[in-house]
Amino acid sequence: MRISQLDGRRAALWGWGREGRTAYQAIRARLPRLALTLFCNPEEAAEALALGDAALEVETQPTAERLAAFEVVVKSPGISPNKSEALAAAARGTRFIGGTSLWFAEHAGADGVVPHAICVTGTKGKSTTTSLLAHLLRAAGHRTALAGNIGLPLLEVLDPVPAPDYWAIELSSYQTGDVATSGARPAIAVVLNLFPEHLDWHGSEARYIEDKLALVTRARPRIAVLNAADPRLAALDLPDSEVRWFNRADGWHLRNDDLYRGDTFVMDTRPLPLPGRHNRGNLCAVLAALEAAGIEALPLASAARTFRPLPNRLQALGTRDGITYVNDSISTTPHATLAALECFAGQRIALLVGGHDRGVDWVGFAERMRTSAPAAIVTMGANGPRIHALLEAVAQDAGVALAAADTLPQALAQAQALLDGQGVVLLSPGAPSFGQYRDYVARGRHFAELAGFDPDSISAIAGLGIA
Repeated sequence: MRISQLDGRRAALWGWGREGRTAYQAIRARLPRLALTLFCNPEEAAEALALGDAALEVETQPTAERLAAFEVVVKSPGISPNKSEALAAAARGTRFIGGTSLWFAEHAGADGVVPHAICVTGTKGKSTTTSLLAHLLRAAGHRTALAGNIGLPLLEVLDPVPAPDYWAIELSSYQTGDVATSGARPAIAVVLNLFPEHLDWHGSEARYIEDKLALVTRARPRIAVLNAADPRLAALDLPDSEVRWFNRADGWHLRNDDLYRGDTFVMDTRPLPLPGRHNRGNLCAVLAALEAAGIEALPLASAARTFRPLPNRLQALGTRDGITYVNDSISTTPHATLAALECFAGQRIALLVGGHDRGVDWVGFAERMRTSAPAAIVTMGANGPRIHALLEAVAQDAGVALAAADTLPQALAQAQALLDGQGVVLLSPGAPSFGQYRDYVARGRHFAELAGFDPDSISAIAGLGIA
C-alpha cells in the first residue's frame, strides 16, 4: 500500500516513538488533510496534541473495538500484531502495516522490484553486516543509504534528492513481514542466521522463524543470499528467487580465520576491525551480496580494514585500574552471549548476563558453561533469577564464581570485586533491556558511564544516512 492509497480511508497510527513520528510526518507530507487517529501513551499524547494538527485525534486506549473502527492502522515495529486486540481487529477486517511497508511500496518499480535495495536480516550480526555492506559500497564509489532497523527509519529517507545508488537496509524480525505485505520485492535479500529470539513478540519460536524468513519466502527477492552453514537456511526452497550462498566452499567462506573465494586465498581476517569470528564470517555475506549486485567484490575485500565497528557490539571501551570493559549491550540472545565469550577465550572474564524475560530457553547456555565458562558470572534483571538457578550446579562443577544482582550498577560492582583488579568485564546480557532501560543503547550508555567512560563518545553509528 502506497501512502496515496490511504486517502479517503479510515486510518490510524499506533505508536509515537521515532518510527511512529516518522510515519506521521511522511503521511502528512503527502496527505496534509487526511483524518488520522493516533493511539499512544498519555505522555506521548501531550506531545502529539501540541502539534496543533486539527485533523489528528489522539487516544490512549487502543482496544480491539477502537482498532476495528479503522480500515488501516500504521503501527510501530515494536507493537506485535499478535497482541489480542490487534488479532481481534484484524479478524474484523483492519489491515495492520508498518512504515517499512509504506516505504517499499513507494519505491517499487514497474516489475514490483525495489531496484538497488539490499536488505539484511538475521538473529545476530545484521547491524554490523549492513553497515559493512554500506562501507564497501561507498569504497567502490557508490552513493549509498544506510537505514532501517540500524537507527534511521526508512521513512526518514523517503524522497532523497539525489537518490542513492544503493540502499543498505537492516530489517528486524518485526519488519521483515512488512516487506512481504508491501507488494514490493527487494532486489537482494541477505539472511545471516536463525536462533530463537523475540518470542514474546512473535508468540513462539516457530512463528519467529516464519516471520524472519518472510523476507525471502514471502517477499520473493530477485536474489536471496543465504548462509549455507545454517541448517534452516540450507534447507530452504525458494522457487521465485535466485539463490547465492556464502559460507560454502565454492563461494565466499572462511577457513579458520582466512578469507577465501572458492579456492582463492584472499586475506587473513584476524586484523580486521570486526569483533568476533562470527562478524568476520559475515564479511562473506557482504561480499556475496556485492557479487549478487553485479559488483566485483574481490578488490573490495581489503576495504574492510578501514571499517569502523558499531557501538554496543563487542565494543572495547578501555581499561581502568587493570580491568578492561567491553560493551556488548546489543546481545539479546544466549547465542550472542556465547559468541561474545568466544571472542575473549583465554582471558579472565566477569560476564554480566540477564535482562527482560521473554521466555527464551537458557538451558543450552548453562550446559555450555560446563566446558567454556568465564571466571565469574553475575546475573541481573527480570530473568536473572531463572538464569542463576540454571547456573548454580554448573558453576559449582566448573569452579565459576556466581553472583546475583537486581540492577546493572549492582552487577558491575560485583564483577569488579570478583575480578579484583585484573580481567575483562563483559556486558553481554543475552536479553533485551526493557523494564530498566528504554533500549540496548541506553543500557550500553549507562554501562559506559558506570565504568568511567563518556557515553556520548561511544554511541555514534558511523555512516548512518546517505553518503
